[in-house]
Amino acid sequence: MDRKVNWSWPSALIGAGSAAATAVIVVGRPKDPSFQLISISLTNFKLSFPLLDAELILTVHVTNPNIVAVQYSSTTMSIFYDGALLGSALVDAGSQPARSCQILQLPARLSGLELAHHGHKFLADVARREMVLDAAVEFHGWARVAWWVHKFKIHVDSRVVVDPVFFDVIEQENKSQIEL
Repeated sequence: MDRKVNWSWPSALIGAGSAAATAVIVVGRPKDPSFQLISISLTNFKLSFPLLDAELILTVHVTNPNIVAVQYSSTTMSIFYDGALLGSALVDAGSQPARSCQILQLPARLSGLELAHHGHKFLADVARREMVLDAAVEFHGWARVAWWVHKFKIHVDSRVVVDPVFFDVIEQENKSQIEL
């Protein structure tokens, strides 16, 4: 059973190139980043007669699981309470290295007037020491691989349960979706 195998370099190179391309696609496929609110710090009250607005610092842990660094433009995070816009937080433009984590400090302002419109529910939440806040933010950015620049958009929805007395984060759920 001496059978001669017909082997050629072009076939081997095509096979190796196909295997390498498949590996790049599998390993380099974009992954959704993760976001976690670590803490909320009250920094100031602003008198907005007859109510007080609260200024906060939101400390957020961000993870980029991708194999390339990303840059993103500045944006605003909207914060909702009981379905109504309660305030916003500013996210400055920046970048994040590949496969890394970083901490962002986001200045936020919550409207005392809007909270007063939900006074009965807010007082019940204070008594229970659990307040549900929703947040939404959309990042626009780009990633560069050699000479190729690829734009993307990431939408993040968060539901956070906080203690309205001590501003402790009790529980949270974050969902992010990337559009290429």
